[in-house]
Amino acid sequence: MALPKYFPEITQASRVAVSFRGYNITNAGQTAALLKHSLLGPLLHDRLQQADALCSEILGYKTTLQKDLEENRPSDLETYSQDLAMIVAVELAHWDAMLEVLGNRSKQIRVLTGYSLGEITATIVSGLFDYEHAMGPVLELSKDAAVLAPNVTMGVLFSRGPQLDLELIRQQCEVITCQGNGVIAISTYLAPNTVLLMGEGDTVDRFKETMQEEFPKTTHLRKNPNHWPPLHTPIVLQKHLRDRAAVMLQTSSCCTELPAYPILSCVTGDIGYNGHNSRQLITDWVDHPQQLWKCVHAILEMGIDHIIHLGPEPNILPATLTRISENVQAQLNQPNWYGYGLRTLSRWTAHRRWLAQMMTRDAVLMRAPYVTQVNLEDHFLEVDDKEIGK
Repeated sequence: MALPKYFPEITQASRVAVSFRGYNITNAGQTAALLKHSLLGPLLHDRLQQADALCSEILGYKTTLQKDLEENRPSDLETYSQDLAMIVAVELAHWDAMLEVLGNRSKQIRVLTGYSLGEITATIVSGLFDYEHAMGPVLELSKDAAVLAPNVTMGVLFSRGPQLDLELIRQQCEVITCQGNGVIAISTYLAPNTVLLMGEGDTVDRFKETMQEEFPKTTHLRKNPNHWPPLHTPIVLQKHLRDRAAVMLQTSSCCTELPAYPILSCVTGDIGYNGHNSRQLITDWVDHPQQLWKCVHAILEMGIDHIIHLGPEPNILPATLTRISENVQAQLNQPNWYGYGLRTLSRWTAHRRWLAQMMTRDAVLMRAPYVTQVNLEDHFLEVDDKEIGK
C-alpha cells in the first residue's frame, strides 16, 4: 500500500528517475539511524544478512555489516570489499522501501542510472542479474582492485573557461603512460569542464607539469589526498580484472529480455542494456571510463521531473545536477533582456517536453532548475521526525 506521507509531490503525471551511488571514502551515510526506522529497518537487516552470506562465500571470511554500521566502523582500503557489499545491500533495501511507499506511482519510474557500483545495483533491481551473479564477480575482483589502490592517485582536472579538450587529455595520458613509469587515464567524464584522472605513482604530478604548455591557463588540476581502487581505467588490466570478469560472466545467469526499467548506463552514456548485451556491458564496466555527463544530459532530455537518489550519502550525481541547476539559475537571474529570454525559454522547456527535444542539446540544460531531487535516506528520516513531532 502506498504511504501518502512519502513523496506526495510525485503524481500520475510525474516522470521519475532513480539513481544509485557508487563507492566513496565515506560509505555508511545515515544507515545506522535508519536501522531503527519502522519501514526501512527490517529491510536493511535482511539485505545486510544476505550480503554477509555472499561475503563469506566469495571473500572467505565472516563479515558483520550491520554491527559495523551500528558501531560506526570507518571505511578504508582494507574494508573495500565489504564496503561494496554494504553499499549495494543498503541500495537494495532503499529500493524495496521506495517501491512500497510509491505503490502504483512506481509506474512513473522512467529510467534507472547508477554511478560506478550503482550500475551493478541497477542491473539487479531491473531483473537482468540476480543478486549473487551480479555481486559475485564484483566482490571477487575487489580484492585485487584494492591491492592496486595504494599506488594510485586521483586528480580532478577542470576548466574555469572553455570546455576541456578531451582528445588532448587522452593523448597526454597516453604520452605519460608510454614513458613506462606508471599508467594514467580518465576514469570519469563528470562534465564538459571536469574529468577525473587516475594515475599510478607520480603520473598525476607529471600530467600537471605538462599543463602550462599544452592546456589553456584556465585549466587546473587538484589532487585528491586519498587512494582509490582504479576501476574504470586500464590500470586494472595489470591484474587481468577485465578478462577475469568476462570469464565469470560467461556462466552467470542473465535475463535475455529487456530490463524491467530502462538503464542509463555510465559505460555507454545512453540506454545501454537490451537483454542480450548485459555480460558485455558489465565486462566493459570494469575498465571503461564512466560517462556520467552523458547520463545527466540524457535525464534532462527525457523530461524527468523528479530524481530519487538511493544509497547511503549519495554524492556525485546529486552534486553534478545541483551545480548545473545553480549555474543555469545564475544565468536566468541576470537583470537584462538576455536573462529574461532565458527565463521564458526555461519555463517552456520545463513544461513542454516536445520543445526541449527539438532544441539544441545545450538548451536542454535549462530544465535543470525545475528537476526535484530527493535523497531517500534524508527524506525517510525527515518524514519520521515530522511524525514524531506531531
